[in-house]
Order: sequence, then C-alpha cells, then structure tokens
Amino acid sequence: MKIALIAHDKKKAEIIELAKKYRDVLAEHELFATGTTGTMVMGETKLDIHRLKSGPLGGDQQIGAMLANGELDLIIFLRDPLTAQPHEPDVSALLRLCDVQKIPLATNVSSGTIMLEALKNKTFFGLVK
Repeated sequence: MKIALIAHDKKKAEIIELAKKYRDVLAEHELFATGTTGTMVMGETKLDIHRLKSGPLGGDQQIGAMLANGELDLIIFLRDPLTAQPHEPDVSALLRLCDVQKIPLATNVSSGTIMLEALKNKTFFGLVK
C-alpha cells in the first residue's frame, strides 16, 4: 500500500510516536510524507519515506494531486483543530479528495492506531469501491 503521513506542527511528536510504535507495519509499505513530518519521522524511525514539500509550501497540494491520480491508499494526517493554519484551504481540499476518492483518512492518533492495527493484523486489504 501507499501511505501518506502528515502532521501539523503541534502533532509532530504524536506522529513520530505512532510511527515508532508501528515501525514494522509501516516498513512493509511505500511511505510518503510532507517535508518536515517526513524528515522528523525518518530521523526517529529510519523508515524510507518519499518526502514532498512542507505542507504550507505545497506539500498538501502534492498529496492532493497523488490522491486525485489514484496514487495513495491510506492517509494519516494528524491535524491540529485548535490552531489556525495558513494553508487551511489546501487542508480542506485534501480532506474532500479523500472522501471523493474513498481513501481511508485518520485525522487523530486514535483513528491512526485503528488503521495501523488493521494493517498489522491483516484485516485491512484496500479500498472499498
């Protein structure tokens, strides 16, 4: 599967801890991440991650383009709902594309854990069309 990892600034520590906990699961898949998140997760886990631009510099749009082209299977996007984001329109477009393309999307650690547990236990196999 092709999995994207994204996290707002105040959620970087959480995505790192999630990636560390599920390192073996994530290592079985092709990973993509926005710039800063990818750098931080790679540094802590040694996972191989295709890094895109930072979210505010176009990374969210790059992930959106991948979604639109059917190039992603799952997204873990730990959002900070309490902090205004300068690129909020890009974030909203990304969330909308997940719904349009029927791509599973985790927006917090709990939903991310459920998805990664499903991958770990081999109970999630792909998209429902």
